[in-house]
Amino acid sequence: MLIANHVAKHYDTPRGPLPIVRDVSLSVERGQSVAVVGPSGCGKSTLLYMLGALDRPSAGTVTLDGTNPYELSEPAQASFRGGHVGFVFQDHLLLPQLSAIDNVLAPTLVAPSSPSGIPARDRALKLLADVGLSARADHRPGELSGGERQRVAIARALVREPSLLLCDEPTGNLDRTSAAAIADLLVTLHTDRRMMLVIVTHSPALASRCAERFELDDGLLKRLS
Repeated sequence: MLIANHVAKHYDTPRGPLPIVRDVSLSVERGQSVAVVGPSGCGKSTLLYMLGALDRPSAGTVTLDGTNPYELSEPAQASFRGGHVGFVFQDHLLLPQLSAIDNVLAPTLVAPSSPSGIPARDRALKLLADVGLSARADHRPGELSGGERQRVAIARALVREPSLLLCDEPTGNLDRTSAAAIADLLVTLHTDRRMMLVIVTHSPALASRCAERFELDDGLLKRLS
């Protein structure tokens, strides 16, 4: 389970603290999907990074699977994040010199084992099959379409079998057809694996695919009906 309790984030400026996220509380259970919408600059990505142990909150606590990652040492926090959290960003962030299969395998270089015990390469090949790219495993990112590159990024995010998948505008750089395909894929993978899924997005169509929807407005999280 993911629990954010009164989480806030501000940045110090010459004019005083600049609040970005104010007093946000949120809980996500395994198998639940959550979308957070809001305008650019409202703090959606900041909130996502705090939930994923990438950005320490200025106040409040985050607990994932019973652990507060911000109480860990930096090496232990990185290890925890790598094993429990998968990230998908707007830009796929693939390594251009590597094939699709090697990009998917990249996170396993620091920790090849997984909860299932399935060998890393077998997991990667299965994930590429799940995202419809078995025939493209040896292709480099420059040989793939934008939608295909994002599919590789999703497979990479799942290769260590995380309990939480965080997506930051995963369809933001895609055309309408590719965006719809990625939305379908995320929903299918989430349902099959019963992960916790949190998506921040500008897309009403993508947000509508999630069971719970919230809006971040002036740093506050409001549930949408």
